[in-house]
Amino acid sequence: MSAPKSSTILIIDDDTEVRYSLSRVLTSKGYDVSEASSGEKGVAIVKKGPAPDLIFLDVRMAGMSGIEALQHICSSNRQQLVILMTAFGTAQTAIEAMKYGAFDYIMKPFDPEKILSLASKALQIHADLNAVGDYESTVNVDDYREGIVGSAPVMQDVFKTIGQVTASDVTVMITGESGTGKELIANSIWKHSHRSTKEFIAVNCAAIPDNLIESELFGHEKGSFTGATTQRIGKFELCDQGTIFLDEIGDMALATQTKILRVLQQGEIQRVGGTSSLKVDVRIIAATNKDLESMVKAKTFREDLYYRLNIVRIKIPPLRDRSTDIPQIVDFCLQKLAIEKKTRVTKVSPEALALLTKHNWPGNVRELENTIYRSAVIAQGDAILVNDLPAELGGSASESIPVAETTGESNFTVEAALNFLHSELVDSEAGMLSTVQRELAQRTLASLNGDEAATAKKLGITKPALKKLLG
Repeated sequence: MSAPKSSTILIIDDDTEVRYSLSRVLTSKGYDVSEASSGEKGVAIVKKGPAPDLIFLDVRMAGMSGIEALQHICSSNRQQLVILMTAFGTAQTAIEAMKYGAFDYIMKPFDPEKILSLASKALQIHADLNAVGDYESTVNVDDYREGIVGSAPVMQDVFKTIGQVTASDVTVMITGESGTGKELIANSIWKHSHRSTKEFIAVNCAAIPDNLIESELFGHEKGSFTGATTQRIGKFELCDQGTIFLDEIGDMALATQTKILRVLQQGEIQRVGGTSSLKVDVRIIAATNKDLESMVKAKTFREDLYYRLNIVRIKIPPLRDRSTDIPQIVDFCLQKLAIEKKTRVTKVSPEALALLTKHNWPGNVRELENTIYRSAVIAQGDAILVNDLPAELGGSASESIPVAETTGESNFTVEAALNFLHSELVDSEAGMLSTVQRELAQRTLASLNGDEAATAKKLGITKPALKKLLG
């Protein structure tokens, strides 16, 4: 697609012949081309304005390097699209180019057709970003401090039930598919209850091996089993006067279920290896994505415990049943990412939002959040466009780190990418490794239509380990 003839392009290169040949190629298609013979002059032109629609920037120049110029340009104009030019296609060049905000990079010597194709693609994205215009926020982050976003009728029913159960200590069972936000609901119940000044402890029952879960929940005495070198205080004891959230309780072994029943009936626990009972005052909120009724019939879940837990049930609807909430959730995610300074993206194009809204989301809100984060990270400007979305949503974003078209063989290797990720991990406080692992697990789960068993098998991990990874 040819860009409008009024599109402006700035060439920054200290090589006169390169500027001349590149200018000829671009002006032959009607582009308005200007030139700068150094990084310093190029940065000055951009800052003086008006900013060009596209910049071709050489990496190696006398004085200010292309990477330095790129940082200056993108810091003053986040929307600016820059294509780096280099004769040295190293992994470092590719990584730094994308890290500091380049749209792409291209190898010298140039193929005129590739130059024009890349320019056309960049200018189309420039036009699409401008077409998004002002974006009117649909939510105020301060109104959703608990992270539960939605105004669909089914969610209003959930909110009403939360309000009804907070005034008492009634046991609550939260059900819903993986990724619907069951822990957020449990946390909200605790925050609005009279126990909000006491502990809230969440335990993922599926992530703890059967031989350790009793020790985790009830504690153990020194010497009660091999490895018990000291006394351990369990979650229930630590949570006395507070609220404990037993997530994925459907994965709990029958033996442990019996002890949970004792807590509910008598308010007592006994440490593993202990001889005396301890009184605890703990409110229990449980959650599962399993069909407990069927498990009761199959005698894999205690019927008496089921009735004790299922006094009040809150069923969280899947995202596909409240698709009208998706624009609000997307807006909330973008605002939250911006506040946390994780991305520079603040809006989404109407076309991209339409694709997000009509998607089925087998991984529910968690999958949507991960998709927004990923799309925002790779977006070229301050808006998520259709091309930034994954292919399964109708977008065209690559599943790998973007690498430019080159005229020769690129040195950008998997090993180089891993080295870069390792260096970022060392400097990161956010836990890049866990983020990458969680993203991989979530994508695999989505590609397998939410089948956790198949996902765990494909990733080569156990199902409990998958649940723990997904959070």
